[in-house]
Amino acid sequence: MTGWLALLAWALGASALHLRGRQRLVLAARAGHEVRGPLCAARLALDGLERSARVDAIDLELRRAALALDDLSGAERGRRPAERLEAVDVGRLLADTEHAWRALAAAYGAGLEIDGGRGSVVGDRLRLAQACGNLVANAVEHGGGCVRVRASSRGGRVLVEVADAGPGLPAPVPALVLAARGRRSQRGHGLAIAAAIAERHGGRLTSVPSARGAHLVLDLPEAR
Repeated sequence: MTGWLALLAWALGASALHLRGRQRLVLAARAGHEVRGPLCAARLALDGLERSARVDAIDLELRRAALALDDLSGAERGRRPAERLEAVDVGRLLADTEHAWRALAAAYGAGLEIDGGRGSVVGDRLRLAQACGNLVANAVEHGGGCVRVRASSRGGRVLVEVADAGPGLPAPVPALVLAARGRRSQRGHGLAIAAAIAERHGGRLTSVPSARGAHLVLDLPEAR
């Protein structure tokens, strides 16, 4: 008798967990639907404006937000949206997002210096913008001071370096990424996203020693 009661209790608990899981999926789907509409409307509104570097930067950020919704929708179905590979000029990519990053830095009272440099990679332009944007946002929000962003080409690799003047990382990059992926921490999700994008492009996210603050490097293979 005791065994049957235990089995019934387990079945009821599993059903409750399944129901809560379904409810979370429904809420996520509804939230995604409600956010997608305003994003689409905002992008359509930009089409009526004269194109400028500022408008292009806003458009890129809106497309990044839409990409996050696509990821959420794909996760519900167990698959990831396909990536669009092309030759990406990393210096140009940084220039295209500069206005949006400067606005974010100003909101947090931080400075921003960008050195576009040279170097091209084969990858998804929007994904690479997502990775760089997360590194810059992390530096601005948690580091502060003057955030320096630099792209360079060295020995067949393209490096995007993001350095800040804050207190530095609370743990090594691999540990922060692992904790974020395992949902054991509220921090590090931006680093985890950047690291995953780097891995899918044949690269990696690392850090280098710095006398002050954090110094992260997005290391990618150069296009040939």
